[in-house]
Amino acid sequence: MKAPILLLSGVLLLAACAPKRIHEEPVLRNGDRVQPADEVVEAARVQTARDNNELVKARDDAAAQALATCAPSVCSAIARGEVALGMTEAQVLAATRTTDGAWSVRDAGATSVMVPASFTSAPRDVVGELAMLQLSNGRVSSYSYREAQGVRVVANASDATTAGRADALADMLLREGDDLVARGDFNGALNRYDRAQVLRMNDPVVDYRIATVLDKQLRPIEAQIRYRLFLHKLELEKIGAVGAANAQLAAAIAHAKERLIILEKR
Repeated sequence: MKAPILLLSGVLLLAACAPKRIHEEPVLRNGDRVQPADEVVEAARVQTARDNNELVKARDDAAAQALATCAPSVCSAIARGEVALGMTEAQVLAATRTTDGAWSVRDAGATSVMVPASFTSAPRDVVGELAMLQLSNGRVSSYSYREAQGVRVVANASDATTAGRADALADMLLREGDDLVARGDFNGALNRYDRAQVLRMNDPVVDYRIATVLDKQLRPIEAQIRYRLFLHKLELEKIGAVGAANAQLAAAIAHAKERLIILEKR
């Protein structure tokens, strides 16, 4: 009885190990010819050209509508291809050379929020990639750019100037440097602080941040120079520790003096 069972088991095992064959109809048979795709390609080209023409027409219509009633400063911004405070939604489309399909708009009473419909192809103006625009009563009240160091917000006219952009970038670099210090990445922090100092040459607080990092890296000579620069830029005789901000600065001054005494004794 065992022999037939073993024989049957062997047959089933061999059947399971046999290659599986799938019989499918061939795409081409011997003698068949591939049909030319010229007509398909031409039809696709024509459709693409038609879609592009419709897109250009929609952009031109939006630009004409935007320029019809804009203030001189807004018209100049549209001509430059730059978003500006006080623009309407139509003027934003004209400035960014986009259509409604590029944006997702959420309305909440008198306030509207515009965000890119897709971050893989987010709208841009001449300054950079836009992250979000907020409109109050139909006019842009603030907007933000997505940048390497984070999101930069423009909420008033000074933020949109070259000096305002540099100041905002310096703030982002300093915050990034502080975060790197907290994580123990002192070289990365110095990189951010050095770049921030290019934008804020006369800011003593940047010198103080650089000095503390150099001090932690056991680079006493460089740390001494930076502490001295920090104290020199402050013009100590003119500083009174009044208020919370100055009290914090006074603590930095005391720390810089203390470290100078210690480093000079080494």
